[in-house]
This record gives sequence, structure tokens and C-alpha cells, in this order.
Amino acid sequence: MQKTNSILKQIPPGIWVLGFVSMLMDISSEMIHSLLPLFMVTTLGASALAVGLIEGVAESTALIVKVFSGALSDYLGKRKGLALLGYTLGAITKPLFAIAPTMGIVLTARFLDRVGKGIRGAPRDALVADIAPPHLRGAAFGLRQSIDTVGAFLGPLLAVGLMLLWANDFRAVFWVAVIPGAMAVILLLVGIKEPERHKVEKRTNPIRIESLKRLGKPYWWVVAIGAVFTLARFSEAFLVLRAQQGGIPIALVPLVMVAMNLVYAASAYPFGKLSDRMSHTSLLALGLVVLIAADLVLAINDHWSVVLAGVALWGIHMGITQGLLATMVADTAPADLRGTAYGFFNLVSGISMLIASVVAGLLWDKLGASFTFYAGVAFCVIALAGLVLPSHRPTH
Repeated sequence: MQKTNSILKQIPPGIWVLGFVSMLMDISSEMIHSLLPLFMVTTLGASALAVGLIEGVAESTALIVKVFSGALSDYLGKRKGLALLGYTLGAITKPLFAIAPTMGIVLTARFLDRVGKGIRGAPRDALVADIAPPHLRGAAFGLRQSIDTVGAFLGPLLAVGLMLLWANDFRAVFWVAVIPGAMAVILLLVGIKEPERHKVEKRTNPIRIESLKRLGKPYWWVVAIGAVFTLARFSEAFLVLRAQQGGIPIALVPLVMVAMNLVYAASAYPFGKLSDRMSHTSLLALGLVVLIAADLVLAINDHWSVVLAGVALWGIHMGITQGLLATMVADTAPADLRGTAYGFFNLVSGISMLIASVVAGLLWDKLGASFTFYAGVAFCVIALAGLVLPSHRPTH
């Protein structure tokens, strides 16, 4: 415990601020996203395929936009301004969900919201890597992820309370979500001072063949493994739909996301700290084994207790892998190309997310929920094979 406190004290204040900024925006986003699949299906009459398509387009958009925002942050030598732009765009799209009369407006709002996430994601991750001392990088990413994920379970918890209070009034809950989004923008504006970076004599476009070659084979191995991970872990909207199948009342369904994110928040920092002193490949393999267990549990039965167990395992998997993959990108990329490195990592993951969510929606509609989760198991096995086969993986 004393050693843990010592490590926490060494982590710079900027990491904590970035964590709380992410937490506030996550509260805002998750109040909406934990209810959105149900809103689309019950209020707007959408199919599971439509939900999968919208979620896939939205999440992949965020990841694809990160390529350009990350590269731009490397080119400018500045991270904070782009992060601020992304958080601001995310905040101002929230009212669109509250007024959406059709699926088209929901898609537009979700798309713009995720563009904001894409703009802020890579510069923010690069900012964490810039601020954190190298020997504490895993702990710093884990801490930011843990604080961020607190918002991911507080958001659905607030959504449940307000849905019960206001008799399942989706739109009223969406309006309340506007407040923490605005608070996130204000905190980032006043709470972060960007560190001085070494000035480059001549600015060059980071998205060039020469720059991409400098990223090296260990980095591209991390990108490939991250892509297969994303195929195996499709949109969390399907966890919400699985819970609804088990007969959980609509107002209580977001508690599924509360449970997942509670486990995720509790596990991200300990596993991040662990990644500073053990094999990254072994930890990734452990994360895949846990995801296989989660998918199998979710495939077997839709009783609320079984779904809860599967969702908890899903949260442990996220805690093990998400901060770890971000740390591995930082470790394998040159400091002046970190933004670009995060951008390309997320581009490839974004394409995988779109494919995974559409396939999951099709399987769900045509063959049933169980087949969706069994497909996740198959992709996990492919990713495990990629980890054990000889490759250019990082030596850490």
C-alpha cells in the first residue's frame, strides 16, 4: 500500500487533471450511450442491425479521425488546443440527442460526437505520454483510464436514477447530460499547462513514408494485435441489448454498464502499474483469455445473473488491455511521432470496430445473440495465435 501511495505521489498533476476531464465527459456521454440502444429500439423502432451500424460508424469515425488529429498535434508541436477542440465538439452535440425525432438525427449526433472524441483522443494520449516520466508511463495511463472509467459507471448510474425518477423519460435524461460535458471543457481549459517540447527547426508532414518507416516493425505489430482485439470486442451496445433480453426493466438496464465500468475502473490502474514490471505479451494473452470467458458466459444464457458475470469479466478484460495497448504504442514510437502513432493505431482499430459491429448486428438479427458472442470467441483465438507466433513484437 505504501509503495502504491508513493507511485501515485510521483505521477504529475496534469495526469490527474486529464483523468478528471475524461471522467466528466464520460459521465455526459455514458448517460446517453447507456440508454441509446434502448431509445433507438423502443422509441424510434430500430433493428439490431441498425444499432450495430450506427455504433460501428460512430466508434470507427472517432478512431479514424484520431489519425489526422494525432499527426496534426505532432506537426504543430502542440496537443492541448486540439484536445480542447475535441472536447468542445463533444459537449455541444449532446443536446441533439435530446431533440432527435428520427434515426437520421441520432446518427448525425452520434457521428459528430465521435468526431469530437476522435479529435481529442490522440493528442490527449500523446499529452499523457509527454507529461509522464518514462518509468511511470504504464501507471500514468492506468490512472487516467481508471479515473476516466469512474465516469463510465457514474453516467449509467445517474441515467438509471433519473429514468426511475422521471418515468423512463429518455429525452429529459439526455438534457441533464449536457452539464458534465460543459464542465469537462472548462476544466481542460483552466487546469492543463502543456509541457515545453523541443522545437524542431523545420516542420514536416508526419504522414509520410519516411515517418511511417521510422515507426518500425514492433509498433506495427502492436497495431495489428490491437485491430484483432477490436474485432473480438465489438460495440458494448450489444451488452445492453443482451441484458434487455434477460427481462431486466428498461430503467435498470444501464446498471449493466455500471457493473462493467466499475470493474474496469477498479482494475485499470493495478494492471497499468503491473505492466511497468512484467511482460506486455503475457498480459495481453491474459486479457484475451478473460474476454473468451466473458463471451462464452454471455453466449450461454441471458439470465440477469449470468449476463452480470459476463459483463464483469468483460470489464476485467478492458482493465487489463486498454491502458496496456496505449503504453505499448508510446513505448514503440519515437517521441516526435507519438500523436501520429496513436492516430494510425486508432485508424486500424476503427476499421475493425466498424466491421465487428456490423457483423455482430447481422449475426444477432439472423442467428441470435449467442452466435454474436461465439464469433467474438473465434476472433480472440486468432489474436492469441498472433501473440504466440514468432513476430516483431516488442521485447518488454
